[in-house]
Amino acid sequence: MSAARVGVVTFPGTLDDQDAARAVRLVGAEAVPLWHADHDLKGVDAVFLPGGFSYGDYLRCGAISRFAPLMEELVPAARAGLPVLGTCNGFQILCEAHLLPGALTRNGSLHYVCRDQRIRVDSTDTPWTSDFAVGQEIVLPIKHGEGRYVADDDTLAALESNGQVVFRYLDGNPNGSLNDIAGISNEAGNIVGLMPHPEHAVEDLVGAPSTDGRGFFTSILRKLVNT
Repeated sequence: MSAARVGVVTFPGTLDDQDAARAVRLVGAEAVPLWHADHDLKGVDAVFLPGGFSYGDYLRCGAISRFAPLMEELVPAARAGLPVLGTCNGFQILCEAHLLPGALTRNGSLHYVCRDQRIRVDSTDTPWTSDFAVGQEIVLPIKHGEGRYVADDDTLAALESNGQVVFRYLDGNPNGSLNDIAGISNEAGNIVGLMPHPEHAVEDLVGAPSTDGRGFFTSILRKLVNT
């Protein structure tokens, strides 16, 4: 199992890279640090883009990050099938880099939201969600001011018909995302983005209401060691 190597990307302003690396290690994989200015993915088997405020969220959240040297390596690798997970700012970066459709905009309330959020798993056909069950309800923390997922009608229809909506908000939509979308995948399923933070819900020590986030990391580990 120690042969599975998951790269964790750090941009200037990233906050959750150490949490992500710890979550990777907790399930028995190796967390490989990837710096935004690198030109090398270091042969990793998967990549995690964590949350934060990369480049200070100037222009738009994730808009500058998409031009980082590391992204020049990551974008073609992801399009070729490399498993990639982006949470919060990582989701925003994936959309800005056109690895996922749509965009994340200001919360409908125009207020920052920080709370534990119940969501439903709508797809297990990704390397990041295979340890869940379709319809399973899980609790993950959210903390964002720009998490409202938007897309045009054709894109939304395609996401729904292709089974690319991976997670939906329950018990109230915290940010006004269309169709209650909390997370999506690309058509191939190897790239997943979501606003909630699974890396903050992997162990009881931090006081999270659940360890439901651990399933993301056991899923990718199982995928990598069985490939």
